[in-house]
Amino acid sequence: MRCERKTMQLYAVTDRTWLDGHTLYEQVESALQGGVTCVQLREKSLPQEDFLREAVELAGLCRRYGAPFIINDNLEVALECGADGVHVGQDDMRPDEVRRRVGDGMIIGVTAHTVEEAVEAQALGADYLGAGAVFHTGTKSNTIALPYETLRDICASVQIPVVAIGGITRSNLLSLAGSGISGVAVVSAVFAARDVRAASEELLRLSRKMTQA
Repeated sequence: MRCERKTMQLYAVTDRTWLDGHTLYEQVESALQGGVTCVQLREKSLPQEDFLREAVELAGLCRRYGAPFIINDNLEVALECGADGVHVGQDDMRPDEVRRRVGDGMIIGVTAHTVEEAVEAQALGADYLGAGAVFHTGTKSNTIALPYETLRDICASVQIPVVAIGGITRSNLLSLAGSGISGVAVVSAVFAARDVRAASEELLRLSRKMTQA
């Protein structure tokens, strides 16, 4: 599956913190029904066997909805479950090393906090960038919000899609208009919502409005 700007419009990153009696599968399906265009499975503490089992199930679900399925920071699981892509951070495997392992058919996403990191990631084979955190977020500790000007400069420095991430909600999403991003990555704005499907529908509407502004 190719990485296209339209599939980066509303990029949902999973977090089992807010399952609230539901399964992750159920929550992800509700998000997809609401219009989420890409899903990243992020598991930092799940045992490898459980991670793989979950990834196989969600890969099949995303395939049914035609949404790219990305694994965060676990190349082995990404390869074994047949994911569409893998996302790596600045402290993880280099994009060119990932490319040697996965070939040309897999999407590679890379986190970038500066123009220099963005340009290097693109040169090393990244298909898209995740830039942030653009707002304060409780998902990651000790993060400093990325200035709007830096986000704009990152977008201008590369030809690949850039997705903003970090603390994005329905109330602040539109403030990213004009930055050049292709979409937004959200965590709690979708999965902590009472109605995951309705939250996804609203966020997709706002993201489309933001990118057209």
